[in-house]
Amino acid sequence: MLVIGVAGTELTAQERDWLQHDACAGVILFTRNFASRDQVAELSAAIRAAARRPQLVCVDQEGGRVQRFREGYSALPPLQGFGKLYADDREAALKLAEEHAWLMATEVQASGVDLSFAPVVDLGRGNLAIGNRAFSEDPAVVAEFTRAYVRGMHAAGMAATLKHFPGHGSVQADTHFDDAVDPRPLDELRATDLVPFVAGIDAKADAVMMAHVKYPAVAPEPAGYSKLWINDVLRSEMGFRGVVFSDDIGMKAAFSVGGVKARIDAHYDAGCDVVLVCHPQLVEESLEAVKGRTLNTMALTGLIGRGAMGWDGLLADSRYGSARSRLEGLA
Repeated sequence: MLVIGVAGTELTAQERDWLQHDACAGVILFTRNFASRDQVAELSAAIRAAARRPQLVCVDQEGGRVQRFREGYSALPPLQGFGKLYADDREAALKLAEEHAWLMATEVQASGVDLSFAPVVDLGRGNLAIGNRAFSEDPAVVAEFTRAYVRGMHAAGMAATLKHFPGHGSVQADTHFDDAVDPRPLDELRATDLVPFVAGIDAKADAVMMAHVKYPAVAPEPAGYSKLWINDVLRSEMGFRGVVFSDDIGMKAAFSVGGVKARIDAHYDAGCDVVLVCHPQLVEESLEAVKGRTLNTMALTGLIGRGAMGWDGLLADSRYGSARSRLEGLA
């Protein structure tokens, strides 16, 4: 299945046609798709109305610099702030991270959006793409925050997605713009970057997003194109039974296997359930590329919204006001 990007704040005729395609399972929204809370709700409803099958409407609403919806939404602090607080007050930091997850998820769902791709469980070890999106450089600390964050999202009725497997934080290169290579062996990765993923799977996280990073001591191809990483490590060794997303096929580090069709085929052949096609200019070619493939059409059913309360109910909820006031100091 494909989750696609659309160009603006309203659907075009061409985009409505895309949503009719059997392989289209959802839409990911970005800042370009946002004007207001009401507009996002209207766009989400239009996406569902245009499609022949249930659609997963999703976004990256992590907080900090990766927050697509801003005006009318809480200013969510980046995750790194919780790691700094942890050193002074462990319990308070974990509780506040759980509230961050609940607040983020309830606001997203109140707008008719099913899923925010969160939490980032990469280690904060200097990667240019991750930066302050990571809780900490310490695997054990990130593991604790992962459990708390998944718990908060689940309390809001939102599925949790661990990213970016098997760990994007320990190499410097930003995979949006460059190839990234992590030379460490699997045993070292098990003892470091994989620790938070183990915790998240134990906490019943619903999905995992793959990294476009290469780990040549483990497998020659980027992790999202690797049967070894997805089938042998993630599913067989770690026991993950949820949905596996690729990262965006428009990122520079995804180009290593060739054109759009080659990227999509490599992701599916490796074991990904869903491929992200975030750039609208790649959608037409991507839909053509999946013709004739047997796709897991039920993969996303369990991720679609679980009964959001809507903005009126959310604003009347005492937990909402409390969570906002408690998080303002970190924003």
